[in-house]
Amino acid sequence: MAGYADDLALAHMLADTADSISMGRFRALDLRVESKPDLTPVSDADTAVEQAIRSTLGRARPRDAVLGEEFGRTEAAAGPGTRRWVIDPIDGTKNFVRGVPIWATLIALLEGDTPVAGLVSAPALGRRWWGARGHGAYAGKHQHAATRIGVSGVRRMADASFCFASLSGWSDAGLLRNVVDLSLASWRSRAYGDFYGYMLLAEGALDVMVEPELSLWDMAALIPIVTEAGGTITDLAGRVPADKSSVIATNGPLHETVLTALTPKLR
Repeated sequence: MAGYADDLALAHMLADTADSISMGRFRALDLRVESKPDLTPVSDADTAVEQAIRSTLGRARPRDAVLGEEFGRTEAAAGPGTRRWVIDPIDGTKNFVRGVPIWATLIALLEGDTPVAGLVSAPALGRRWWGARGHGAYAGKHQHAATRIGVSGVRRMADASFCFASLSGWSDAGLLRNVVDLSLASWRSRAYGDFYGYMLLAEGALDVMVEPELSLWDMAALIPIVTEAGGTITDLAGRVPADKSSVIATNGPLHETVLTALTPKLR
């Protein structure tokens, strides 16, 4: 784990800066919101957070590349390397601009294409989650007030808490009926969108979280936290999620059941 200790410490420092900026703009009367080409919103907080994180990474990790939702990819200043930081400055921008406190800054470190460390900071909720390969997953107000977290041991969908996002996206994928049937087969179903469903899964508060499509910056920080908490996270085909792929996260014992229910022809 020693190889990622400094990286996690840096991620916490980046999150502290991000939290200060984003909380200063949350519910601000002069918040500026524009539409990106894909018609999703971007606020001045999104851009300010990403710029601040990139500035610090440029000084602290000049050998690492950076990929962010708002400003794309920046190659390493000190030559090509295998490490890349992936940033979503505010995951849940639609919540942010409407004053809903469920949003977070997502910070991930990849080696090659593999996420090896991730941190999710949700300052309006007063909570932060993080994990790194071989280190475990943790949650708390900050790194010095944290507890180790783990997924549930639920083994039947009839006992499971099922979480989903974007019914329109599942409809576009031709799988809305499958998602509805899986929801009806569950003990309880709710739609905690964006990062939050995955973090509740990692804490053992729910058992399944499914989304039809995510970009790399939406998922990279989540993967080390979920897996280090003992969970399983793949796409619908059972592969490691990639950019613009579906994401299926479970506590592990339920994973094959969920994949079979959503894509029976592939199983």
